[in-house]
Amino acid sequence: MIEKGEKRMRKKTKIAIDPKYILMIIGIICILLILVSFRFQEKMTPVRSAVGSVITPMQKGINQIGVVLSDKMDYITTMKKLVKENTSLKKELAEISGENKLLQQDKYELENFRKLYDLDQQYEGYPKVAARVISSDNDNWYNTFIIDKGSEDGLAVNMNVMAGDGLVGLITEVNKSYSKVRSIIDDESNVAGTFLKTSDGCIVSGDLQLMNQGVIQITGISSSAKLQDGYEVVTSQISNKYLPGILIGYAKDFTTDSSNMTQSAYLTPAADFAGLDMVLVITKVKDSDDLEDIMK
Repeated sequence: MIEKGEKRMRKKTKIAIDPKYILMIIGIICILLILVSFRFQEKMTPVRSAVGSVITPMQKGINQIGVVLSDKMDYITTMKKLVKENTSLKKELAEISGENKLLQQDKYELENFRKLYDLDQQYEGYPKVAARVISSDNDNWYNTFIIDKGSEDGLAVNMNVMAGDGLVGLITEVNKSYSKVRSIIDDESNVAGTFLKTSDGCIVSGDLQLMNQGVIQITGISSSAKLQDGYEVVTSQISNKYLPGILIGYAKDFTTDSSNMTQSAYLTPAADFAGLDMVLVITKVKDSDDLEDIMK
């Protein structure tokens, strides 16, 4: 039993060598190799050649791998930088795009106000208030639509509405904060008009099917009237709802009716009924007293 214990102790015993001695031994070996290399330089040439033939390709391969890795690292670094710059540029572009849209909207608003101002100056004798179109009953044309002003703003039924260069229509319903307008292109609309240059009377009738061609109807023109394409048609003095002298549009394509007693034509409206945005409402209603004064 004692012998077995001693054997186990021997197996567990380890020889510990101080690291500094190991370094010294390695250093001595290196010095010896250097001395041998210098001493037997000629005899070591084949060995160096053999080692070189093995080491050189390996060194080239390692160098190539290093170059490739370096290029890859540069590429990754560059890509990260570009991605960061691209993200920053996209953010700046989005901000600029948003600012540009606001500027375009402001420019559009300014143009609308300028047009309304010019229209206001043309009819400065009439009191007016500006209103914005907030909805339309028809997808193609503004034959009936809603504006954002109502009785609280002094509006009333039968007030005339203008936009662009002339007449748009008439207010048919009024609520506290909004009103409904029927335009002159609506199928139910009829406006007593007169040719500004000749004072010949006529009736301007709405027609949504014709409006797809950009025109509405003019009827009831005297056969003796001497008229030409481009003549201006304005609201007549004898109209019971429309104030006189408001431009309705421009006549063209005159034809004599089969009875040879009247003429008819087409009218291109002065207002743009494909894109109404803001309008002017004349805050004065033409009543019967006005008509009686005209007829006297």
